[in-house]
Amino acid sequence: MKIPFVDLKAQTAALRPELERELAAVLGDCEFILGSRVRAFEAGFAAYCGRRFAVAVNSGTAALHLALLAHAIGPGDEVISVSHTFAATAAAILYTGATPVLVDVDPATLNLDPERLEQALTGRTRAILPVHLYGRPAAMAPIMDFARRHGLAVIEDACQAHGAELGGVRVPVSGTGCFSFYPSKNLGACGEGGCLVTDSEEVAARAAALRDHGQTEKYRHQYLGFNYRMPAFQGAVLKVKLPHLEAWTLARREHARRYLEGLAGLDLLRPEDPAGARHVFHLFVVRHPERDRLQADLSGQGIATGLHYPIPVHLQPAFAGRVRPAGPLAVTEAAARQVLSLPMYPELTVEQVDFVCAAMRAALSGHG
Repeated sequence: MKIPFVDLKAQTAALRPELERELAAVLGDCEFILGSRVRAFEAGFAAYCGRRFAVAVNSGTAALHLALLAHAIGPGDEVISVSHTFAATAAAILYTGATPVLVDVDPATLNLDPERLEQALTGRTRAILPVHLYGRPAAMAPIMDFARRHGLAVIEDACQAHGAELGGVRVPVSGTGCFSFYPSKNLGACGEGGCLVTDSEEVAARAAALRDHGQTEKYRHQYLGFNYRMPAFQGAVLKVKLPHLEAWTLARREHARRYLEGLAGLDLLRPEDPAGARHVFHLFVVRHPERDRLQADLSGQGIATGLHYPIPVHLQPAFAGRVRPAGPLAVTEAAARQVLSLPMYPELTVEQVDFVCAAMRAALSGHG
């Protein structure tokens, strides 16, 4: 059995007739940039997230960048985040001229450890940027409490967490968060895409202007902005896909339940969630000290896997001298050596999940 890590063809095939109708309509009216389809998606996604506003852009990285700028983050400022994340989290902070200050992650969840915030705080700290990694919500209550006590903004990197919840509230629970619609995400475009959602009219208005060369009205450039506009093709695709997101999430959660059942008793560190959290399993990640051997064994069985992420941000050449670790990042560095992502997408079958579990049991048999 050959099992891909992600199967985009299966989802696209199921929605192809509707997608083709929407894309043909874009070709018909030639409304190629932003426009009515992007606005319709923005309205639907804001409602889905339980937020007042959504500003669609051309990538999750752009959403992070604009969210920071819309909260007045700039040169000389510091933003607390994590090193165990995709590079875009830290890059977006650097794009503003601010410095990423990176704290270690909780060993159980691999999300930002709130106990590490105090050691990262300085007179220049202006914001906290927690990441809901793998689709698992970070422990937002203590993070938000710390932010309130110190007058800090909170911007959530929810690029892997579409539909994740804490206490029945969908992220971003702080009011402002950023999503990616990279094709393999839980809600993926047919190309690149992203979105900032917020309850702040001021943040939404500034982000909307910044994505369109800083224009507050045609040819009036209030800010030095960017070309971060979402193409209408992607808005049309996302508008088609959004009504299916909840069913896809339930399928991912059921696959995760079956994985956990099938892997029970093995010498693996498995996902743990904070109390009251709804994990949406963008990725299903386990940890093992012999990760590389395990990955090779699975590959030999025709099972594709991923590593998220093998090199922490603070050890990446591009970030040398540009980020500041706030103390040791021992948990982060250990995770980078141990994490292994198993196949996870809504269209997985029971037989495929069971095959992966059997291969994992065989690979770990007799090994520590």
